[in-house]
Amino acid sequence: MFLHYSAISDVGRVRRENQDSGYAGPWLLTVCDGVGGAVRGDLASSTAVQALRKLDQQPDEDILGQLAGGVHRADDRIAEIVEEDPALNGTSTTATVVLFDGNRFGVGHIGDSRAYLYRRGELRQLTHDHTFVQSLIDEGRITEEQSRTHPHRNLILKALDGVRHEEPDLFEFPAEAGDRVFVCSDGACGTLTHERMKDILGTGTPDFAAVELVRASLEAGSTDNVTCIVADVAEEAPSDDLQPLLVGAAADLPRRMPIGGGVAGAVGGLFRGHRSGDTGEIPPVPGEDVPAGAYVADPIDPEAARYAPRPPGRYGWLRRLMVALVLLGIAWIVVAAGWSWSQQQFYVSDQDGRVAIFRGIDADLPGISLSHAYEVTDVDLDRLSDIDAEAVREGLEADDLDAARTTVDLYAARQDVEAG
Repeated sequence: MFLHYSAISDVGRVRRENQDSGYAGPWLLTVCDGVGGAVRGDLASSTAVQALRKLDQQPDEDILGQLAGGVHRADDRIAEIVEEDPALNGTSTTATVVLFDGNRFGVGHIGDSRAYLYRRGELRQLTHDHTFVQSLIDEGRITEEQSRTHPHRNLILKALDGVRHEEPDLFEFPAEAGDRVFVCSDGACGTLTHERMKDILGTGTPDFAAVELVRASLEAGSTDNVTCIVADVAEEAPSDDLQPLLVGAAADLPRRMPIGGGVAGAVGGLFRGHRSGDTGEIPPVPGEDVPAGAYVADPIDPEAARYAPRPPGRYGWLRRLMVALVLLGIAWIVVAAGWSWSQQQFYVSDQDGRVAIFRGIDADLPGISLSHAYEVTDVDLDRLSDIDAEAVREGLEADDLDAARTTVDLYAARQDVEAG
């Protein structure tokens, strides 16, 4: 079987640069998304895709081994560019890679880009996000719908950064004629609902579906770059003019795509000014009045701002003072509770050669005594046997004051016996 594919990447309506990169070929589909807030995410994603595109040839039997090797080589290449330029330390990217051998698919995945399978009218998510909000979903603490607006929805737990060398998720599944595979960055899957993606994927050619998925993502309010790859499994080979597509930050030559047809390999903001089918790019001009009804881009990238250093807030000293006072109060409560408990403890020991009842615990801290003589009796250690006298000097625990007095009475009786 063969793949009929299309790919499109759009910078979106808010961001100034595209940190997504994608590649679609006869054997390989991959999307990499530079992690927001990191150093040069566009360079990380394009470096990873340029390394991964070497997988675009018919795989051998060990399809998962080839996938793992490709992901590791991409990670190593990122490590190399960081070593060449230390200023790039911290750059990272997601990677979702789908490899086709004519009969089955192998998938390698790390991060929060996604792969889906549309088969016989049903859409199934193939990959599992490596994100903080996904961990909350897995634990049942939030729903998928709540995750779309969670303040930490962009916190990635695993990515290719050339440092941690994370292992990708790897799996494979058989292909069927009529299958449609969808690979995208979180600019699409983080905005569109499952049902909306299913509706779009159920219609049209790969070209049409890819364009509509990007358009729908931006109309639904996506503030991120959006990259979509759609590929159909067919029993007939595609036409000879279907060439491999490189899109997004990894594209060698930026291209625009006519919506009416042709190869979907667009980069740049195709949909920024979209109104009822108009795809002309109308970038907002900061500081100028915007006509009524026009889209006003947020000048602050919310994802980058989450990671950026923030200036100290006003009254920071007062906040620190309040925290210090609270911690001091907690420490005082703990000390007071400990002292109160210690003063309910009793033990028997010697005080200047006599048997005495002590209040507190039989221990001392440097410069602090944790007990004091409560009752000093007339029982003389010199009038006790050596064994009894030594036991008293070492200290005899008592459950309470009455138990301590009972112990003293016992040694008083032994003193009388020794004297007799």
